[in-house]
Amino acid sequence: MAVDDGVEEVSPMTLGQFYQRLFPHAVYYNWLNYNGARPTNEFTHREFSFTINDGIYLRYQSFKDAEEFQRELTRLAPSKIDIGAIFTAQPKHAKSLQPGVFKPASKELVFDIDMTDYDEIRTCCQGGSICSKCWKFMVIAMRVLDRALREDFGFEKIMWVYSGRRGVHCWVCDERARKLDDAGRKAVAGYLTMIRGGAEQGKKVSLTQRSTLHPHVTRSLEIIEDYFEDVLLTEQEILLTRERWTKVLAALPDEELRSTLDAQWSKRPDRSSSEKWSDMIDAVDKKAARKGSKFAMATFERDLMLQYAYPRLDENVTTHLNHLLKSPFCIHPKTGRVCTPIASDEFDTFDPFAVPTLAQLLREASATSGASAGNKNTSLSGYVDVFEDFVATLKPSSEPSASQHSLEF
Repeated sequence: MAVDDGVEEVSPMTLGQFYQRLFPHAVYYNWLNYNGARPTNEFTHREFSFTINDGIYLRYQSFKDAEEFQRELTRLAPSKIDIGAIFTAQPKHAKSLQPGVFKPASKELVFDIDMTDYDEIRTCCQGGSICSKCWKFMVIAMRVLDRALREDFGFEKIMWVYSGRRGVHCWVCDERARKLDDAGRKAVAGYLTMIRGGAEQGKKVSLTQRSTLHPHVTRSLEIIEDYFEDVLLTEQEILLTRERWTKVLAALPDEELRSTLDAQWSKRPDRSSSEKWSDMIDAVDKKAARKGSKFAMATFERDLMLQYAYPRLDENVTTHLNHLLKSPFCIHPKTGRVCTPIASDEFDTFDPFAVPTLAQLLREASATSGASAGNKNTSLSGYVDVFEDFVATLKPSSEPSASQHSLEF
């Protein structure tokens, strides 16, 4: 699906207009200041990074209050805003501080899911391109991770954000999440990671037998089952051609079955992916029913469904406290689209191609009477409403106890 004219109009001038007229400054400040009555360390000691003038990277920016942030954002008109950790001192003074004095103290627990990590699976698009078919991988990812973060860890303040092009980001803003050190973040990321191994490895999900009944595994599989036939077999057609089915069969831990199915499908390549999937699972079930069969055969269907549809995380983004992540409401330079929040009850209906572009928003703003209208009379308004609703939940509240589920499978 083609991108509209927004890309050609992303420039320092149009970005400056966006930051001055349309950026939701007040609620954005309330988010990162956690609704404090005055500027708190959550905001004043927060690192911002601005990318300006086609590649100049300004790290360790920090601001004393909302007014200074708005003034500098409008003046610099960055093509990208990244948000970092809250430090022990104001980041703008980092170079003048003694070693060991300046270090990250806290940050939201964040996750980054990029469609390029699905390139070995999706057949409709590759690289930076996406379509309505492969976007469903993002839908599955959001549903699986959102449930796990809420039910297994007890987190409540979770915001999902469209990256503006080909992925989604997750910001977990509970106080317990923000206080996690690198080891704690690594433990959470490890718990949520099931797919391991490079492109040359056939089988990438290998869970233990006792993991079969683990709540996260069974819940994730239930969600994936709702989508698997339509997304993987009908739309992606992962078994349509020999090149495709060879990749699937590489995960089958039985050479004899691989050869048998390959020969069978080579004789009837016109059979649909759904029919070939049934052939494969029937053959595996028969083999697994034999006495002495390996456990991997008995769990093959489950593991393969997880391998093809379970979320693929960039663990480095999650595990390091000092890692930066792109901010909501900046403009993606490749598409011109705004990085917008996604309501947790709209995962299935969110349309990345309906997200407004910078050019579109400036036309809409110019058509309204008076500059004071801000984004309320533009296509951005609904997304700002989602953001405001989320930020309103960040007022101090008692932290619930985490789930007692094991962190191991």
